[in-house]
Amino acid sequence: MDVFLQGARDALTFSAILSVIGGILLGYLVGVLPGLSRPAALSVAVPLTYAMSPIGAIAFLVGVTKASAAGGATGAILLNTPGEPSSAATTFDGYPLAKKGEATRALKVALYASVFGDLVATIILILLASSLARFALKMGPVEMTAVMIFALSFIAALSGTSLTRGIISGVLGLLLATVGLDPESATPRMTFGFIELFDGIPLIAATVGMLAFTEMLLQVQALFANRGDASEATGFERETDKSLRAADVKRVFPVTLRATGIGIAAGIIPGLGPTIGAFLSYAINKRLAKPGDQYGEGDLKGVAATEAADNAVLPASLIPLFAIGLPGSVSAAILVSAFMLHGVQPGPLVFEQHPRLIYGIYVSMIIASLVMLVVGRLGLTLFARVTMVPARFIIPFVVLFCVVGTYLERDTVFSVFTMLALGLLGFVMQRFGYSVITFLIGFVIGPLFELSLRQALIVTNHSPLAVVDHPIALGFLIAAVGSLFLFLRTKR
Repeated sequence: MDVFLQGARDALTFSAILSVIGGILLGYLVGVLPGLSRPAALSVAVPLTYAMSPIGAIAFLVGVTKASAAGGATGAILLNTPGEPSSAATTFDGYPLAKKGEATRALKVALYASVFGDLVATIILILLASSLARFALKMGPVEMTAVMIFALSFIAALSGTSLTRGIISGVLGLLLATVGLDPESATPRMTFGFIELFDGIPLIAATVGMLAFTEMLLQVQALFANRGDASEATGFERETDKSLRAADVKRVFPVTLRATGIGIAAGIIPGLGPTIGAFLSYAINKRLAKPGDQYGEGDLKGVAATEAADNAVLPASLIPLFAIGLPGSVSAAILVSAFMLHGVQPGPLVFEQHPRLIYGIYVSMIIASLVMLVVGRLGLTLFARVTMVPARFIIPFVVLFCVVGTYLERDTVFSVFTMLALGLLGFVMQRFGYSVITFLIGFVIGPLFELSLRQALIVTNHSPLAVVDHPIALGFLIAAVGSLFLFLRTKR
């Protein structure tokens, strides 16, 4: 209780609350801007946290992530242009509702369902993550190696339409993760004489380049191909009813509750993510529709089904991150870099080494949910105006943030060139169907996997049979084989 109160005190300081509010505002802006995804926003926002305290930095990024998920519904409902890929399913019912003159009602349902899903998933995170961390004292090098192998098996789930290309991307990420000094002998590897690479490829440069800068290149390509944002709000009926009644809440609540459960499951299982969670929730709730429901024609249930699931994914994806160090989504994977920037290694040991910080993060997440409700309610229609900003004005500012943020990591132009090179690589990969997500998984997991593997070889004296003496490691290896078999079967 003492540690919890200390963490709560850290989260309730003026600077921490201000960080949450700033993250919520930035997240909403990112969410309503078409084309700017949540991972891209996070990768740009991470460098902005250098001067913040650990609790302030994580609270800021959590605010960005939560609000971008909620803000993505604004463009989906008003312009049929989802600000987030996961908000694409919201257009199925949100835009027809707007055309029928119920835009405000749809925005209110989206906001309330988002906050509900987010808050419930956060409570589940608080209840489960700590209990799962009882493995902390038993997680040695052998166990961590098995966990990393288990995490790498999810490359098969995220490989997209081509398993071969997904594996190639993951292996490329592992290869680039080995750049720098050898952790055992301090021998330079693939540095090509550049001293700047002795510490390896900067994580921020990789995430910003492969996500944000790559996305801006794709936006530029879309502009030159005359596929710009030509979505005008025509054919809308005049709004005559902007209020939600008790009957509406009673009708929508069961769907919101069911969608929240689906979103939590999608977050806990690494590899699914918010987009799959939102579409899965919409499909399940549509199949369970009652007589009189109008899914696809403008039904408040359809908006609640997607938004509650979408926003429940992030807090739930932090459960495997805190419990075993395995990010359950791309956003959670990017949060790893923020933790590491402030000297915190996510995983089971974080409850033993940084309990005060974890409790502070929990309180900050609750605060972020409440702030998101207030900000979203006050700016219900104000944020929609940002969607009218042409992409040609948005792109230069995002590129500027990419350059400045990458430079601030190591105060060197070399990091900027690395970011630009990886951005071009990501652009080429996406053009030819290679998964950027699997690349980042391999790149993020690579260093820890190599270190734990080398330590495990020393502990076991290079004997593979020694894994029998480590039941937790054996369990993870079996799970890795099972998940790989499941994913390959699903792909086939």
